[in-house]
Amino acid sequence: MAAAFLFTVALLLAATVALGFPASLTLERAFPSNHGVELSQLRARDGLRHRRMLQSSNGVVDFPVLGTFDPFQVGLYYTKVQLGSPPTEYYVQIDTGSDVLWVGCRSCNGCPQTSGLQIQLNFFDPGSSSTASAISCSDQRCKAGVQSSDATCSSQNNQCAYTFQYGDGSGTSGYFVSDLMHFNTIFEGSVTSNSSAPVVFGCSIQQTGDLTKSDRAVDGIFGFGQQEMSVISQLASQGMAPRVFSHCLKGDNTGGGILVLGEIVEPNIVYTPLVPSQPHYNLNLQSISVNGQTLSIDSSVFATSSNRGTIIDSGTTLAYLAEEAYDPFVSAVTSTVPQSIRTVLSRGNQCYLVTTSISDIFPLVSLNFAGGASMVLRPQDYLIQQTSIGGAAMWCIGFQKIQGQAITILGDLVLKDKIFVYDLAGQRIGWANYDCSMSVNVSASTGTGRSEYVNAGELSGSTSIRERIKAGILAFLMHITLISCIVFL
Repeated sequence: MAAAFLFTVALLLAATVALGFPASLTLERAFPSNHGVELSQLRARDGLRHRRMLQSSNGVVDFPVLGTFDPFQVGLYYTKVQLGSPPTEYYVQIDTGSDVLWVGCRSCNGCPQTSGLQIQLNFFDPGSSSTASAISCSDQRCKAGVQSSDATCSSQNNQCAYTFQYGDGSGTSGYFVSDLMHFNTIFEGSVTSNSSAPVVFGCSIQQTGDLTKSDRAVDGIFGFGQQEMSVISQLASQGMAPRVFSHCLKGDNTGGGILVLGEIVEPNIVYTPLVPSQPHYNLNLQSISVNGQTLSIDSSVFATSSNRGTIIDSGTTLAYLAEEAYDPFVSAVTSTVPQSIRTVLSRGNQCYLVTTSISDIFPLVSLNFAGGASMVLRPQDYLIQQTSIGGAAMWCIGFQKIQGQAITILGDLVLKDKIFVYDLAGQRIGWANYDCSMSVNVSASTGTGRSEYVNAGELSGSTSIRERIKAGILAFLMHITLISCIVFL
């Protein structure tokens, strides 16, 4: 037995040296560190991003999450992607509310030149990439984009283009190109290094409004939607990745987390179906419970239609409740709070002055979805600490109300400290409360019908080969997956 064990370890070492480990695309969240923001400013920012939402076989790619979560520092989730030949790195915001990957073009008008996130901005130059090619209106990929409102076509130059306008007048426009995206994958138990696949993405030639600001500028936006022009769909159609991705975002001050193209495997995950034929990740929210009591809200309030429904969106900082559900929710939370807790209104938000742990005072909230799946929210999942008054912390309801609208949007306030699995093939979304500093297993179905379990987030850009080998042995001996979360700011 001992000899067999040593032989197995030796094989593991040999395979590690021969095959290497997959390089990582780093998902970062960083913020300016010199100021906080009011809830009203966060609402304004979220309002702009809501208007920005676009309306209308398999390996595993790992994106280790870096940075921290703090909504009062106006944070962004973003990752580095490598595009072109030779490869160039671009920082792009992770956005589950849109489909298209786009980056600033060399000739961009209004694109920021510097970033307050302390990152180096780059501009894509199609002429400098030997593998870049323009996408014409006759290209089938462009036709698919036109059908989903992700692309436009002009009869004048036959160029597949896009224009995304935002509610405050900001926006971006440009044209689509095809070029190589570089990454490493794990496929059927083997490490495939230096993989690449052609993907269609946008080259922005003009940006206006909020996108021109440098304080939290990145190179572009990485849409994680489910339409045909999303990178997820493109890689899946080429057999490069499964039609499922997962994330787990840490909510404490140390930050970090996981983002992977694949399904995080955890026994406590519950699933609810996606509402079919919707441009966003719409779920059927049926009721809300506070302290175990279901609120008296007509279920039709949460029904999905052209301007109603419940959306999962990692690009939204706060969370938003349909107008008819907001007041009953706030009243129910407030009614459970001891009378010794002082309640105040701050810029229209219900707040509480607290001198002890909020976990000892505030109730659990349950969002109940179709299929019996409930999302349990702790107080820190629906409250935000805004300031301190006279030695007491002022905690405010983080859920906001969208006046005159019946839309519910679950943003980072709710999504943090949970595994989320976006199963596009199965048309469902799953979640489980989880400590996102812990390791996870990731599964991707293969052509053989088996499931492959891989070490998600195993490496970072600064990990040496010696450290990678040690990590592989440790994972083998302890039967755990190692996740590296190193902050680069």
